[in-house]
Amino acid sequence: MDAILLQILNGLDKGSAYALIALGLTLIFGTLGVVNFAHGALFMIGAFCAVTFSKLLTLSHTIIDDTRKDFLGNPMKVDVPYIHEFVGQTTGDAIIDWAVPLSILFAVPVMIAIGFIMERGLIKHFYKRPHADQILVTFGLAIVLQEVIKFFYGANPIPTPAPAVFAGSFDFGAMLGFDPNTIIYPYWRLVYFGFAAVIIGAVFAFLQFTTFGMVVRAGMADRETVGLLGINIDKRFTIMFGIAAAVAGLAGVMYAPINSPNYHMGMDFLVLSFVVVVVGGMGSLPGAVLAGFLLGILESFASMSAILELIPGINQIIIYLVAIIILLTRPRGLMGRKGVMEE
Repeated sequence: MDAILLQILNGLDKGSAYALIALGLTLIFGTLGVVNFAHGALFMIGAFCAVTFSKLLTLSHTIIDDTRKDFLGNPMKVDVPYIHEFVGQTTGDAIIDWAVPLSILFAVPVMIAIGFIMERGLIKHFYKRPHADQILVTFGLAIVLQEVIKFFYGANPIPTPAPAVFAGSFDFGAMLGFDPNTIIYPYWRLVYFGFAAVIIGAVFAFLQFTTFGMVVRAGMADRETVGLLGINIDKRFTIMFGIAAAVAGLAGVMYAPINSPNYHMGMDFLVLSFVVVVVGGMGSLPGAVLAGFLLGILESFASMSAILELIPGINQIIIYLVAIIILLTRPRGLMGRKGVMEE
């Protein structure tokens, strides 16, 4: 039972990332009808927003510290972060420690701006083009963004630690009545799952309970009719593209302590996220979230040593096998709508 619970936790962790990226992908496809292969790059850029913000907070200058001497008795040169001069050493150190969560404030406007630029500058010209054209141009854009990140940040992963208070692990088993140290799980992964749940809930609440969201949902169902009512649906869809970019970016920001950001992490998640979207049903937001957590949990169970001994390498292909089975039995995915991607 403890092994099962641990794998469920691992699955929820992976599923959170899959669900957040797939949610953004589905928002873009459902509103604009665009198959966006650059969406994984937005996840990567979000992670590097956390890296950039952390580096900005640690920018420093050198001063002579008379209270510290080298072995010759001379005053030592020390690097002092600029933030210490603005808010003091104690507060400055606390802000640097919490750089990853605070980088959300930095990432949101950056990701929305990038989303607007992508949609207005490039993707709007491919709305009425075949999906194959959309895939080619957005995949090319993803490669360009990947190489830009590689040029500025290098090819090696950049460790981006979580706040010190979340550095340890939580004894999940003891809380459930198991022996101590039976189910140990990192705090930050639990934080990531909670964060994903909040973001997913916020997106659904926004679409369900706000006037803007209701108009967007109506436009997803019948764009022409909404336009005839005098509503500028294109403008609202552009805003939704920015929101989808922000969702992907936030997923990347909070994932940075789990997987050190590197220039190819977007591509690593892109293919899996598209499988999640297809399994859930193209254009279905609940389907994307459901499939994300479902496939994350299945991948986690397939990584158990007992399963790998029985079927070596199954953890590498389980998601694709499940996708094949579901699409053979339900061609529209778990919650897909009739007519989507069937023309």
